Amino acid sequence: MIGRNDMEAVLRYGSAEEAGLLPGPLGELVGVAERFLGPSPVHPWYAGAVVLAGRGSTVALHHAVGAAVRYSAYDERTDTGVDLPPGQRIPMTRDTVFDLASVSKLFTSLLVVRQIERGALELEAEAAAYLPEFAAAGKEAVTVRQLLTHTSGLRAWLPLYEEPTYEGKLRLLWEERPERPPGSAYRYSDLNLLALQLLLERITARTLDALLHDEITAPLGMHRTRYNPPASWRPGIAATEDARKPWSGLDRGLLWGEVHDENACALGGVAGHAGVFSTAWDLAVLARTLLNGGAYGTARILRPASVDLLFTDFNAAFPGDAHGLGFELDQRWYMGALASPRTAGHTGFTGTSLVISPDTETFLVVLANSVHPVRSWRSGSAPRVALADALARAIAH
Repeated sequence: MIGRNDMEAVLRYGSAEEAGLLPGPLGELVGVAERFLGPSPVHPWYAGAVVLAGRGSTVALHHAVGAAVRYSAYDERTDTGVDLPPGQRIPMTRDTVFDLASVSKLFTSLLVVRQIERGALELEAEAAAYLPEFAAAGKEAVTVRQLLTHTSGLRAWLPLYEEPTYEGKLRLLWEERPERPPGSAYRYSDLNLLALQLLLERITARTLDALLHDEITAPLGMHRTRYNPPASWRPGIAATEDARKPWSGLDRGLLWGEVHDENACALGGVAGHAGVFSTAWDLAVLARTLLNGGAYGTARILRPASVDLLFTDFNAAFPGDAHGLGFELDQRWYMGALASPRTAGHTGFTGTSLVISPDTETFLVVLANSVHPVRSWRSGSAPRVALADALARAIAH
């Protein structure tokens, strides 16, 4: 359970029984994942996916389906993907690297909580106390907590990629005025995490990608998690979209090993809201770390009390939008039957998701390339829910 001192709990592969899971329902996850490779209802939900499920320290299921790279392009005239010849397609593997999209927000949030733990930030302090430029246009009262819980009042996003210079992009953020008074409503916004990135970089005098490596991924041994993966990784990365206007904000062609999010791309691939690439195993390590109260093996990235804040709802005033610090809570729309007041996680636009249940010690990673070849083929969270429901049925109490 959260908060225990369990420095030895590191992941290993094992059977369903060793994980305290029922083999039959657990095995259903494979069929569920394969089912969504077909039309749903018109297009496949994804070209391929990796599913990882575990309980305690045991990874009891880690399975890949479909293709990491299937299409060379999208044909908008016929609304079809242009299939690569069979010999040029790349099958999905358990170790395929994915563009996590908004699951990246969790890493930025963890880095912020680390600074709060160290006393370099105060949760209830105004963000402008650390980043004075942010105070412009009525944002002077926005707190660090409101940025972490999406209650700042800022709108969902801005097309920063349309501004040619970095200084211009910052100016757009500084000049942005909240649509609602801070603290008065829940409104999910990429701008919150971009502001937190800038705040982190200001108080540490280090870039976000360096912070991610030095403070999270290197200590935890998450060696396949980073911004801007090198070209040598490309054969092992799942492709995303044939990014062209009008459905994409930028004309970039097939994205494969490059960040999908336009604003993250315009910021050099390193952004507080998107840009991290990772694998199912590495995300399972992160889940296990949090279930261990912030420790994994001999490494500790957070104290148990800090981890508990990730699983504590700060948005009780906004029913249905429960949120810990950076982590969404109790969201049945993708957590399915694993949802509970302390079940935490996040989704990503590209087809990714992470669900962590401290009450049952279970974790579920679903990584899919559901925008390959085009974002319009995405269709809700049916696979995430079906997989979560199957894992919930497998929990042997």
